[in-house]
Amino acid sequence: MLRIAVVGAGGFAQILVQQLCQTDHAVLVLTRQSHPEIEQYCPGAQVAIVDYDNLDCLRYTLRGIDLVISTISGSEQINLIDAARKARVRVFVPSEFEGDLSHRPAQDPLDRGSQSALELLEQWSQSKSYKMNYTIFSCGLFMERFAPGGLQAYQIGGGCGIQTPDDYLVNVESCQAEVILYGASGRSAHVSLTSVYDVAQFVVAAIELGIDSWPKEFRMRGDSMTVQDLVQTCAAVRGMPFGVITRTYDEVVAQAELCRTEGDLLRWLYYQRLLQTADGRYYVRNTNLMDAISRAGIKFQPLKFKTWLEQVWKGAT
Repeated sequence: MLRIAVVGAGGFAQILVQQLCQTDHAVLVLTRQSHPEIEQYCPGAQVAIVDYDNLDCLRYTLRGIDLVISTISGSEQINLIDAARKARVRVFVPSEFEGDLSHRPAQDPLDRGSQSALELLEQWSQSKSYKMNYTIFSCGLFMERFAPGGLQAYQIGGGCGIQTPDDYLVNVESCQAEVILYGASGRSAHVSLTSVYDVAQFVVAAIELGIDSWPKEFRMRGDSMTVQDLVQTCAAVRGMPFGVITRTYDEVVAQAELCRTEGDLLRWLYYQRLLQTADGRYYVRNTNLMDAISRAGIKFQPLKFKTWLEQVWKGAT
């Protein structure tokens, strides 16, 4: 039995805690404020109110914890990493649930403290005094971005600017899309998609494999397709034509530069997400976690995008 700390109390954290509470592991939730719903829906989980700016408090709370799974970012996650290492946590999972690392640019326009966190984790993983390992779970896009109400309905994505249905790529609700079909290399833009509920199950399955054997990155996906197929699948499920704005890569580069010079940060970030999508940031290729689960005889089949889309949009008008 492991002692596992899930840090944060947003929608994804709560889904993850619900899955972990179905195992024999002890689960502790770290949060800034009280969340009675966690204790209500996740019986057996303990909740600790913490101050992420107080390293001594964090270290004390994390004593005896084997595995930390973070869903927070920025300076708060940096403090959490330092505290976890001082508390002698064995493995740390940072808040990196998106496309795999190999497709993120070195100078990442969408970075929210991710690079600093990864550099610190790498430093502590090489430490001679106490080595704290880390593992990233890469899953592509959350399917829930395309659900009624978007990620906001799941209390996910508040710090990323992609909460509402109109924030990214395809608005299934209004049957609108703005896409780049081909990346800078001229290849078709692909994305991988995984439901947040399946991501939680993947994490639990990985824990069954044994945390001491984890690589630095676990990759998984529920489905993969071209951006064009994504739009067509959404239209087919909704049963109505979509209004699609198709941009060229160079056109969006120019639009992003114009937004930068005009100081329109939100629109600049919007275009950066389109460009990163076209460049394959959210396309997960080699799914080593799925391979490891299969070899271990763990039976788990994640949802395909069309199946999931039909479920969440059933009866929607």
